[in-house]
Amino acid sequence: MIVDPASLAVLGGALALVGGLVGSSVGIAVGASAGIATLAEEPGQFRNVIVLASLPMTQTFYGLIIFILILTAVVPGLPAEGGSGFAVLGCGIVAALAEFFSATYQGSVCASGIALLPKTKGQILTNAMLLAVFVELLGVLGLVFTIMAINMLGLM
Repeated sequence: MIVDPASLAVLGGALALVGGLVGSSVGIAVGASAGIATLAEEPGQFRNVIVLASLPMTQTFYGLIIFILILTAVVPGLPAEGGSGFAVLGCGIVAALAEFFSATYQGSVCASGIALLPKTKGQILTNAMLLAVFVELLGVLGLVFTIMAINMLGLM
């Protein structure tokens, strides 16, 4: 049985999106759980809780960008034979893992910041966001490295 390279490429893009979706869901859930406890203690921190709890959502967009890029720029020019479909699938798996772990662990960092909002009267917000951005950078790098790899393979 011959596997269609375009199908493998689409699967790789879909996995990148799924990694972002699942990672963001887990990260937001972790942050929101801490937010509920914080809001029970100090309801005035709602805005800060929303800002921190929503940060892991961006990895979903990175996965979506990769998926759209593969569907629109890679699949139409993909050779009908050869291992290029497996190469794009591999890139999609790397992107999925990068987005999943970035979003998941960013949620943990945000949860720590959220938990300290009442104690610091909201002063921890900027520091917590800065630390969460460090974890975000790995999701951005997953996006950039995936685009670079696909480009270096000559598929874009």
